[in-house]
Amino acid sequence: MAKTVTASVGGHRVELSNLDKVLWPETGFTKAQMIDYYTRVAPAMLPHLKRRPLTLKRYPDGVEAGHFYEKECPAYHPDWVQTATMLSRNVRQKVNFCMVDGVATLVWLANLATIEFHTLLSLGTDFDRPTFVAFDLDPGEPADVLDAAWAAERLRDTLADEGLESFAKVSGSKGVHVYVPLNTATTFEETKAFAKATAQQLESLYPGRIVSNMRKDLRGGKIFVDWSQNDPHKTTVCAYSLRAKARPAVSAPVEWEELAAARKRRQPGDLVFEAWEVLQRVEDFGDIFAPVLKLKQRLPK
Repeated sequence: MAKTVTASVGGHRVELSNLDKVLWPETGFTKAQMIDYYTRVAPAMLPHLKRRPLTLKRYPDGVEAGHFYEKECPAYHPDWVQTATMLSRNVRQKVNFCMVDGVATLVWLANLATIEFHTLLSLGTDFDRPTFVAFDLDPGEPADVLDAAWAAERLRDTLADEGLESFAKVSGSKGVHVYVPLNTATTFEETKAFAKATAQQLESLYPGRIVSNMRKDLRGGKIFVDWSQNDPHKTTVCAYSLRAKARPAVSAPVEWEELAAARKRRQPGDLVFEAWEVLQRVEDFGDIFAPVLKLKQRLPK
């Protein structure tokens, strides 16, 4: 029988089980350490989760075993876990997403072996209104994260020419994500069209290094600027979420200067941040991704 302990978290009682289970075999990183990470990073992460419907990526037996995505909030969730209901693509069905409004829910979901937290680009109060534009810069081998950083800088400059400020985070894998905060009235039709046009513009400027077409056979040695995430039904990995890689890396916000410095040093490892490093970064610098939640911008006509 699995050993279970009860903890008081954020004013709620949360049952925790199998705390000594190793989820990252290469490093011996356990479920207890994962829950500790999410508890400690919560002040920075929670604002990026709050009121935002969530897809869970669960690994009951660790990152080297099987996983599954879960959109429907488990029926056995505590009554203090908030949910948001969205019509699915089949209008006769609905999806009841979990939403994280506090550290107790974050810990409860982590106890379900939710390693990765993926959020919609909209809030649960208005599924049709994205709050930002998201670009996923994905390198095709042999391109790597440094090439993605280069493409992110070109994207930043292109957006700046349109009067838009943008913010970067590493994916926690091999890519870089660039977010354009809006926080103003807009639609997914507008954001997706803008993202696609921007990706195509970058491809026209740098055809030897950037591709906007989704065909995988065109991506070799190039950076695919994925604009398609700007969709009401798609999710992106949340800032500060762990990733299910060989080591407990995090999708960590970074300064533009850090991308440039890593490229100058030719050190892809400079853009990989494990859990303990991210906790230190948050302690030292706070949430450098906070402007994504507050900065108000409008897409160009």
